[in-house]
Amino acid sequence: MDADRIVSRVNRALARIDGAAGRIEAAAEKARLADRDKNTGLEQRYASLQREAAEALQQLDLVIETLEK
Repeated sequence: MDADRIVSRVNRALARIDGAAGRIEAAAEKARLADRDKNTGLEQRYASLQREAAEALQQLDLVIETLEK
């Protein structure tokens, strides 16, 4: 193989590697954003459950107070 062909093949290989790296970075970013959105949903559900539990405990406290009288 002459030097020009070798350089050409190396350049094509590097271009393919750069393209693959770009696709990997894009996929990783997409996954990171999806995880963030998923975590935000989980955080919202957790906060909602905390509110519901607090309300249930308040009601339970009222029932206990009524029974103690």
